[in-house]
Amino acid sequence: MTYRERILTTFHGQCADKIPFFHPWRRLQTGEAEREARNKCMGVWWQRPCYVETMPHVDIVERRGPSSGLGTTLIEYHTPVGTVTERLKKEPGVGEWKQQRSWRDVTPWTIERRIRKLEDYDVVKFMVEDTVYKADYFPIEQAKGWLGQDGVIIASLPHSPMQTLIVDWVGTPTFYIHHARHREKVEELYRAIDRRYEEIYTIAAESPADAVIFGDNVDGVLLNPILFQEYFMPSYEKCAKVVHEKGMLLASHFDGRLGILKDLIAKCPLDIIEAFHPPPMGDLSIRDALDLWRDKVILVGFPASVYYLGTDTVKEYLLDLLKSITPGDRVCIEASTENLVSDEHLLVLGSILENASLPLTEEKIDEIQRSLV
Repeated sequence: MTYRERILTTFHGQCADKIPFFHPWRRLQTGEAEREARNKCMGVWWQRPCYVETMPHVDIVERRGPSSGLGTTLIEYHTPVGTVTERLKKEPGVGEWKQQRSWRDVTPWTIERRIRKLEDYDVVKFMVEDTVYKADYFPIEQAKGWLGQDGVIIASLPHSPMQTLIVDWVGTPTFYIHHARHREKVEELYRAIDRRYEEIYTIAAESPADAVIFGDNVDGVLLNPILFQEYFMPSYEKCAKVVHEKGMLLASHFDGRLGILKDLIAKCPLDIIEAFHPPPMGDLSIRDALDLWRDKVILVGFPASVYYLGTDTVKEYLLDLLKSITPGDRVCIEASTENLVSDEHLLVLGSILENASLPLTEEKIDEIQRSLV
């Protein structure tokens, strides 16, 4: 099978020839080790936008320098109903590396979000309702042409409506205060986002991508089950209905501690759980997740903390992981969903996974282990 065939076969619930292994394009180093790992078995997961957006009645001003705070960028959004601002910290390399990341793979850090007081909700609601979405499939078509059979192209959506508020526009501590004291304001904006995002669900579903993904960052410590059930699951259901009608698959980025949410996740209409982190970073084993989410494919993000423990630990962890997922269907392995991976570790993963033929058995895994000695 080609890398693309291997990944798509697994996405659709069938058994591939090997465990699909890939690295997200946004973290993929280019060079000798990357080429060797890809020659072994490593494909590419490439998220690309499927639309462009404009706000016809909003003036956006970006300021840098002493007046905006040294080392920061101040962005002002001027609307007919008022102004909101946000402040970003950008490390060296932003604008010169992939997806606005720094040389150290850090995205611009929001140090002041656009919603800080109650009046800001009305301004941001105007911005939401003023936004015009237009399909633009060129980025996906271009990437598909470049990538060929080396991987898959995923249509990228923003955070789901409520997480757009929590993560992007308000921030977790302030959000919970506002939600407790001024729920009507929070829910009014949430509903506005939810209505407007219906347009991009259709745009993504009609794109030439291989699947669609919400850019969420779900973590059960920061997001309790009540909020997840009340605000997240309805959005997933609304998006999944549109996506599935077009024959597409829907994924979401669940990279946190999911133990407290595991039963609710089982009820979500998501086809793919992306960036699942087993212990020591997560709190739910891959075996328990596979047993509970029987209608879902799980993309395992190799835990970054294991890389810090050295090559021998990486080998041992991966071999144990393979034993825990036998026979190996419904699982893909990502080199990392959150961090850069050293050349040494990329090659270790490739050396093991190039021999991880399906169906996996303990005997096959023991044979792989002996070959590494």
